[in-house]
Amino acid sequence: MRITYYGHSCFLVEINGKKLLFDPFISQNPLASNIDSGKIEADFILVSHGHADHTADLLSLANQTGATVVSNWEICSWVQSKGYKKVHPMNIGGHWIFEFGKVKCVNAVHSSSLPDGTYGGNPMGFLIETPDGKFYYAGDTALHLDMKLIGDYKKMDLAFLPIGNNFTMGIDNAVIASDFIRCDRIIGMHYDTFDMIKIDHDEAKKKFDSAGKQLTLMLVGQTLEH
Repeated sequence: MRITYYGHSCFLVEINGKKLLFDPFISQNPLASNIDSGKIEADFILVSHGHADHTADLLSLANQTGATVVSNWEICSWVQSKGYKKVHPMNIGGHWIFEFGKVKCVNAVHSSSLPDGTYGGNPMGFLIETPDGKFYYAGDTALHLDMKLIGDYKKMDLAFLPIGNNFTMGIDNAVIASDFIRCDRIIGMHYDTFDMIKIDHDEAKKKFDSAGKQLTLMLVGQTLEH
């Protein structure tokens, strides 16, 4: 599994021969000014919810890459209304077997509307299961008890969790979430982009360390192998 961070909650995960791009927000993110989005390649674009800090570059990158957009019914319908037809709509509780592996949509406690005010449906997270690894991409969410179902019935190698507080859960709740899902390797997201979600990196890592877990805070543009 090869992971590249494009800032905020946007990651490219290369797994089982395919490139999965999550929640594309690059061109409007000042912390990602070093990223040349014109060079990004993707086979699939997975969108957790409709807010602009997760969809700002959705249409442009879909057209650029020819990727299949995977999201809820409302967001896929919105994408189609904008002229891009290559979509795969899903909803919470459902799963689908794609070329790279299994995608299951799970609950996220948040809100969702698209940049033009269109209703964005229910926010969600994704469980990705492939022969090359399994991970949980939580999207924007509060801590919630449904996460325990993941820990009880799945074994994730890695989890992407929001940690910025204010709009999502913060560090303390993310530590609890990692307990709920029984995953000790966490990549943080949805932090530092705006003043209201800036965090103390050292404090965050210490809290995860104290809980016997590893928190990775990637640099924008960084790639790592898992």
